[in-house]
Amino acid sequence: MSRPVPNPGILDIAPYTPGKSPVAEPGRKVFKLSANETPFGPSPHAIAAYKDAADHLEDYPEGTSRVLREAIGRAYGLDPDRIICGAGSDELLNLLAHTYLAPGDEAIATTYGFLVYPIATMANGAKLVVAEEKDLTCDVDAILAKVSPRTKLVWLANPNNPTGTYVPFDEVKRLRAGLPEHVILVLDGAYADYVSKNDYETGIELVSTTDNTVVTRTFSKIHGLAALRIGWMFGPPNIVDAMNRIRGPFNTSVPAQLAAVAAIQDTAHVEMSRAHTDTWRNWLTEEFTKLGLIVTPSVCNFVLVHFPTTKGKTAAEADAFLTKRGLVLRALNNYGLPDALRMTIGTEEANRLVVEAVAAFMAQP
Repeated sequence: MSRPVPNPGILDIAPYTPGKSPVAEPGRKVFKLSANETPFGPSPHAIAAYKDAADHLEDYPEGTSRVLREAIGRAYGLDPDRIICGAGSDELLNLLAHTYLAPGDEAIATTYGFLVYPIATMANGAKLVVAEEKDLTCDVDAILAKVSPRTKLVWLANPNNPTGTYVPFDEVKRLRAGLPEHVILVLDGAYADYVSKNDYETGIELVSTTDNTVVTRTFSKIHGLAALRIGWMFGPPNIVDAMNRIRGPFNTSVPAQLAAVAAIQDTAHVEMSRAHTDTWRNWLTEEFTKLGLIVTPSVCNFVLVHFPTTKGKTAAEADAFLTKRGLVLRALNNYGLPDALRMTIGTEEANRLVVEAVAAFMAQP
C-alpha cells in the first residue's frame, strides 16, 4: 500500500535534540543547566507587559510586529523597515533557507555550528558543506576554501554555541570580503549580548554597507523570553522584502511582542545579567581548570568542559553522576563532542554545587 513520501533528503535530517529537562524528585532540588536559559528570568516589566496582553487575546497581532521593530530600531539606531521579527531566531534562519536555498545549492557551516543550520539547509533540498574549525573556533580560511559556484549561504554563529568561542570583527570582515556577492553571510548573534571583548561586533555595520549580509538576534537568552519564541533579524531591504513575502502573516504573538519591547527597554536587567555572567564564567573556568579539566575559553553564558577518556572519568559518567545530584548539564554527542559537557552559568548556588559535585566525581578512585 502506498503512502505519502517526504521530499528527498527530509528523512536524512537528524531531528534537533534540545537540552534535557530534569525530572524533579521528592526532596531533591534540581538545577537545569542544559539549555543556556538565564537564571534570572525576564525583566519584571516584560512579565507585566505579558500579563497585560491577556486582556485582549481575542485580537490578531499587527502583522509586521511594527511596535517591536520600532523599539529595536530605537535601541540600536536601526531602520525598522530593515528589521523582520520571527518566532525565535530559529524561524528566521529557516525563512532565510526557504527563501534562498533550492535543490543543488550549497550552504556552509563550521564543524560545531548550531544544529539548526543543517536542518534548515537540508529541508530545502540543499547540501550542507562543513568547514573545519581550528581550536573549536571558526577558521575563515577554511570557510573560503569551501566556497563553490553552488554556495548560496554561509551560516556563522558568532559567538558560537556550543563552544562559546567567537570570531573578531576584522576576521568577519575578511570573510565577507572573500565571499562572492551572491552569497549571503548569516551572522547569528544569539549570544551577542554576553560578549564584552573589544574586538567583537555583531556585524550591523556590515549589514548597513552590503546587500548580502544579515544579523539575527533573539530574546531567548539574556532577555529571558525563551518560552515566548521571539527573535529578530536586521538585513538589507532586498532580503527583508523577499522573506516577508513568505513569512506567516501573524508569526509573532502580541504577548511576545509586548514583552520583548519591555525587555529591550530594561537595560538595567540586561547589565545585571551580563555582570553576573562575567563573574561566574571566570570563576567556573578557574575552578574546573584546578580540577585538571580543560575548559574552552567562552564569551557566552555557558562553559564547555572537556573530560578525560579514561574509564570512570568520562563526560558520560560525569553527566550521570551530576544528574543524580539534580545538576543537569548538556551532553554533546549530537554535536560530535562526546568528551565534553556544556554547563549554563546559573545562580551562585548552582555554580558552586556543580563544582563541588565535579570535584567529588574526579576524586573517585
